[in-house]
Amino acid sequence: MSRKGYLDWLRGVAVLIMVEAHLFDAWVRVIDRDDRPYRWALVVGGFSAPLFLFLAGVAMALAIGARLRKGLSTSQVAALARRRGWQILGLAILFRLQAFVVSRGPFPETLLKVDILNVMGVSMVLAALLWGLGARNTPRIAALVGTAMLFVFITPMLRSASIVASLPYPLQWYFKAVPGSGAFTLFPWVAFLLLGVVIGLWLDQPRDADERRVIRALAITGPVIAVCGYLSAYLPAVYPNTTFWSGSPTYFFVRLGVLMAAIPVAYLWNVWFTGWSPIRDFGIASLFVYWIHVEMVYGVPSLWLHKTLTFEASIASYFVFVLFLFGLVKLKDRVVGSPGHPHPRALAPSPGA
Repeated sequence: MSRKGYLDWLRGVAVLIMVEAHLFDAWVRVIDRDDRPYRWALVVGGFSAPLFLFLAGVAMALAIGARLRKGLSTSQVAALARRRGWQILGLAILFRLQAFVVSRGPFPETLLKVDILNVMGVSMVLAALLWGLGARNTPRIAALVGTAMLFVFITPMLRSASIVASLPYPLQWYFKAVPGSGAFTLFPWVAFLLLGVVIGLWLDQPRDADERRVIRALAITGPVIAVCGYLSAYLPAVYPNTTFWSGSPTYFFVRLGVLMAAIPVAYLWNVWFTGWSPIRDFGIASLFVYWIHVEMVYGVPSLWLHKTLTFEASIASYFVFVLFLFGLVKLKDRVVGSPGHPHPRALAPSPGA
């Protein structure tokens, strides 16, 4: 797969938003949490996980297309995609084990907590299975979109279903969030990755002109979906026990539209600025940054900072911490070897946009 630098850059933006969300959640003192700036910071931070899942789906589709062009069969490509999903799920289990060893916490809740890697791994396996159902992209896209919509619209009903509440708690956590289970569930989060695969199949164009056409289409359809999703919140309630912020389809489509519109923004940014980009470096090292920063922010290493900083002090700490993380990224590249990043100009899109 020839790297699309604007997607790496956008993933780097997701890294910066993720670090902001986690640091503010862990370090801002309780008295500041009802203020408007903190609440807006969390709204912005809430886009990091959907963006990671969405871009993982896009990258999965691009990798599939590249492997097919290299001559691999459909079954081989699907098997490789499923294997990558199982690898991510294995990493999720290893990550929880690390959290338990470093910072302890209640057993077995700490080990079984559902995190974004759990959702991403399961989603990738499901996406690979759905992609393998058809021989052409049209039935594949239909299967992916249909399943994604099922995940979106069934979410409010599952969260209040008695059958879900009767499940053993490790399984229950994959269907609805309860105290101690984390913020992630399969419903509706899987849909972000499935629809990312659809966008990736759309972006996987052999010619720059075709790709630019898709970028222009995303620049139109993304805002339209976001606005329609927001306006639908004013329609009569279909799910009476669901609020806008907690699992409603309206909020899902607002975020989906923003994610789609973010791709053209990233594309244009990388047309205008074609040199070295630290944000792109963060995107390429996103898994590494995720892996190391969570325990630094929430765990024992920063225990003395937990819920002690003013909002303003947290902003300053955020910039210092980001510089520290970037230093670790460059140190990692030097110690274990850079993953062979292409020249920045090779990552930039064609300026014909």
